[in-house]
Amino acid sequence: MIKFADFGLETDLIVVILAGLVFILLIMCIVLLSKCSNLKKRYEGFMEDSDGKTLESAFKKKFENMDQINDKLLTIEGRLNGIDENLLKTYQKIGIVKYDAFKEIGGTLSFVLALLTKDDDGFILNSMHSNSEGCYNYIKEVKSGEVYVTLSQEEAQALEQAKQDM
Repeated sequence: MIKFADFGLETDLIVVILAGLVFILLIMCIVLLSKCSNLKKRYEGFMEDSDGKTLESAFKKKFENMDQINDKLLTIEGRLNGIDENLLKTYQKIGIVKYDAFKEIGGTLSFVLALLTKDDDGFILNSMHSNSEGCYNYIKEVKSGEVYVTLSQEEAQALEQAKQDM
């Protein structure tokens, strides 16, 4: 028979060490039981008034709502793309110059209006007013910021204003 004394160990020391290990294991068991109890309370709170079928239907409703939201987002994105395309075709840049067309006869009632899209396409409208002869309107086409006819000083000034707009 083997004795603890043969290994140089006292029996009292072995008993104290084992008692300490038992105490540590007891504390660990209490902590684990406490955590298990808290988890059980949380689970029961989650499952309260529901069974597997109602939980399944609740999850199904949530996923259906997500699908509806995704469909609406796609619809909104399509509308925004359409708005962006239409916005490129609208007149966004404006230049206007008032002037006296017939030097002290008609006053400063004459004007040049330049309207351009984002791509600098559009037109120049020149309205020349005279007290004695009436009003004359001229329109000139603008493509990519260029006009292929002669411009008056006021028309060129209005075109430059519109190009610099934005």
